[in-house]
Amino acid sequence: MKKLIFSFALLLAGLTVQGQQVRELDEINDDNSWLKFGLNLGVPVGDLSNYSSLAFGVEAAAQFMRTDNYGLGITTGYTKYYNKDNASLDGSVSGFGAIPLGLMFRYYPQPSGFFAGTDVGYTFFTDFNQNEGGLYIRPQLGYHNYNFNVFAFYNQVFRATPSIDVQTVGLAVTYNLRFN
Repeated sequence: MKKLIFSFALLLAGLTVQGQQVRELDEINDDNSWLKFGLNLGVPVGDLSNYSSLAFGVEAAAQFMRTDNYGLGITTGYTKYYNKDNASLDGSVSGFGAIPLGLMFRYYPQPSGFFAGTDVGYTFFTDFNQNEGGLYIRPQLGYHNYNFNVFAFYNQVFRATPSIDVQTVGLAVTYNLRFN
């Protein structure tokens, strides 16, 4: 089902890009490129919710508007998962951390209003089951304007040898710092 939804999204994106002017990377300016800095707050779901009740993080991204409606970029950050009282995954008292490194894709139908997007990449864990990371996907739906983005997200990390599913739902806000 996930592959079907992803394939449909790529098909839709391809059809809507067809009639738009595509910018090259040497056209970076403050109208089409910016840095995003923000905070996120999440609630672990699935198996992870037995051990953690809160995830809080910071994020940073660089985005280039390839067309007037599609943005591409890179993203990273740090999220801390806090243990519930007397619950621990591997004996740690304070929880564990996640550092994602990924590519971002955004679709903005209008210059201001709702948007949809996703991040895909690899998440590195700190203080968690021998620090084994995994591939992640983070679909998002939110509101944007010239300066801010506010969005809801679902984050899942797919691990090769999962001892526990790492899934989170949450809210985030980012500020757009324009290039000059």
